[in-house]
Amino acid sequence: MRNSSPFSSFFLLLLLLSRKASCDPRCEPIEASDVDRVQFAMNLEFLEAEFFLRSSLGQGLDSIAPYLAQGGPPPVGGAKADLDPITRRIIEEFGYQEVGHLRAIYTRVGGIRRPLLNLSAQNFETIFDQAVGRQLQPPFNPYGNTVNYLLASYVIPYVGLVGYVGTIPFLESYNSKSLVASLLGVESGQDAVLRTLLYERADEKVEPYNMTVAEFTGHLSRLRNELAMCGLKDEGIMVPKELGAENRTTSNVLSADVYSVSYSRTPPEILRIIYDSGSEYKPGGFYPEGGNGRIAQSFLKKD
Repeated sequence: MRNSSPFSSFFLLLLLLSRKASCDPRCEPIEASDVDRVQFAMNLEFLEAEFFLRSSLGQGLDSIAPYLAQGGPPPVGGAKADLDPITRRIIEEFGYQEVGHLRAIYTRVGGIRRPLLNLSAQNFETIFDQAVGRQLQPPFNPYGNTVNYLLASYVIPYVGLVGYVGTIPFLESYNSKSLVASLLGVESGQDAVLRTLLYERADEKVEPYNMTVAEFTGHLSRLRNELAMCGLKDEGIMVPKELGAENRTTSNVLSADVYSVSYSRTPPEILRIIYDSGSEYKPGGFYPEGGNGRIAQSFLKKD
């Protein structure tokens, strides 16, 4: 009989938390129409489009496809990041892909106004301090270099990915399912590329914080799990074998469950994370005034 290890105890704790979350009313699916579910995703698509475009090109949606913003306010902050040439080309491509996603949704079901977005370095600083449990000195700058930027990018696309996975089972029409499945394909690809780029640097120290890239991703994933309050659905790029594929790997290039299938999240879980407040009723984080569309607005009206 194998002796219990700290990793085994940790794994059992996560299983208990996940089971508890599975019957938590805060984790239950919501009632909504296909249109409202798909439009809800535009909140994340706006965030990704603006973040990727501004970081790679120094300009955002208002310069590329202003009609998609539907008169919504321009983002706060955002800057052209100091990226190596390959990463810049990848992020630029991602930015244009997000414009395509917004166009696809706008064309199929109609658009929503771009919500006010906070892409400031100060917002990322707050998130990273929260994740590591201390005030980083100097303050974390997402736009300062390639490694910092990749870590900042780790914060965003995965949330949209698990949101799409959680949306598809509740869609009724073939057209809605086809659209969201197609969007999910590209979102998951983006997340895989970002995680691979980070995994290549997993053991590198992020200067001057004396913490590795892998450690940062673990802290960020733990924060998202805590904010969402629905168990383990987010993992860093390195994990104990108990959480690796078939309990055989410590590498975790793709975050997935015990069957190596994607985790899913509900709209309230998504809002708790992107508001950085742990509450779908309390805006903040990337969305100082909250998200747009009927689903996001319905929680603001109940507050």
